[in-house]
Amino acid sequence: MAEDVSPIIARRHVRLALRDAREKAKLTQPQVAEAMEWSLSKVIRIENGDVSIAPNDLRPLLTFLNVKDRTLVAELLAFAKIARTRQRNAWYQQTGMRDHLTDAMLRLIEYEAEAVEIRYYQVYYMPGPLQTPAYGHANLETYTDDDIAQETRRIRVEIRQFRRETVLGRLGKGLTIFALLDESVLRRTLGVPEVFLEQLRDSYDLVTTGKIKLRMIPFDFDSAVTNNATFDLLTLKSGKAEERSEVLYRETGLQDEIVEDLSVRKHHERFDKIWNAAVTEEDTIDFMGSRIKDLEAQIRHRKNP
Repeated sequence: MAEDVSPIIARRHVRLALRDAREKAKLTQPQVAEAMEWSLSKVIRIENGDVSIAPNDLRPLLTFLNVKDRTLVAELLAFAKIARTRQRNAWYQQTGMRDHLTDAMLRLIEYEAEAVEIRYYQVYYMPGPLQTPAYGHANLETYTDDDIAQETRRIRVEIRQFRRETVLGRLGKGLTIFALLDESVLRRTLGVPEVFLEQLRDSYDLVTTGKIKLRMIPFDFDSAVTNNATFDLLTLKSGKAEERSEVLYRETGLQDEIVEDLSVRKHHERFDKIWNAAVTEEDTIDFMGSRIKDLEAQIRHRKNP
């Protein structure tokens, strides 16, 4: 039933249906924009999920795309109405926050609140929602103003903590996290040693208490490692029974994006392959414990040479 679908999933249903209908009609986005007398950016943003579509815009668009099935039309209109009610007062919709978010990051945050599984693949830093405030600050301080403005960096530290609260608050309540980290992530002392020690202790606690599942890819890993850089892979519940779908968030130094094509399935398969070949969770815990002891000794020595 449409009433049981969240605004985020409802919007996703609508935009994917519109994209499929447009492609089935062999129409381009510019052709749709011209026929509907809309800007091309409006069509692109609707299909990307950056904005929701009003029911009054959806009706003529469905007619133009030759979508005639009354049941489908009624369902999409119902979804569009739900999507328009999305959390306008949510923290990430506030001007002080939204202005510092890319469209892809905004959608990632929305999906994090709906995901039933999240898989993190990281070769540089701890995944965003797993970062402690001090570690997150140290991470963003590695950027220059040419990369990210100082004010944006400050706000994004706050954003990561809101994401952390949302994600970790859902553990054991329908969400499971799998984190696959390169050994360098557990060795790289980001910020002063005390900051990294706090981060390692926090992650160690999450793993040892069974709240998240974490495995390490060692430097001497003898299997092929994915070359798709880092990514977050989120499994979402569909609006229908036990159906699930997946989206992938990928970030580089130049841009970030949400991916929803067939390559997402391939990323999942490669993640599983590496996960099964990586260091076990037990051995990863032992390694993290050893790193914590090394850092504690390093800090003691520095204070008491």
